[in-house]
Amino acid sequence: MSLRTLLTRVAITTAAGALITSVAVAPALADDDWDGGGGDSSAGSAGSDQHDGWDQGGDQGGDQHHSQGVVTAGELLLRSAPNRGSQVIRVVHRGQRVSIFCKTPGQSVQGNNLWYLLTDGTWAWGSARYIETIGTPPRWC
Repeated sequence: MSLRTLLTRVAITTAAGALITSVAVAPALADDDWDGGGGDSSAGSAGSDQHDGWDQGGDQGGDQHHSQGVVTAGELLLRSAPNRGSQVIRVVHRGQRVSIFCKTPGQSVQGNNLWYLLTDGTWAWGSARYIETIGTPPRWC
């Protein structure tokens, strides 16, 4: 193995570790008092209307910590990290409202590289491509 390959692997491992740490720590810092409609935790069938996703969110009412969004995909797969290769945590459906804690860049989904950390019962990432924000956009993670 060349030195360049070794350094590349170390850099990737370090970046992945930092991302995992930030995801693990963020939920502990969040305020889970938002009383929104949680997502359906059962997995749906794969189909042409099923998408990975994050979206932009909006602030509603007096909750200054969370923005809100509405799912626009038939089924939106919410994941353990802001990319399509990570584990599916749960599924939400078209029209469901979601609480958005923050946004971060991640894997591009149909030209949109923003992902949102959602806080509805479980902490999971969704592509902003399939979430329409309501009100003020979410803060950066």
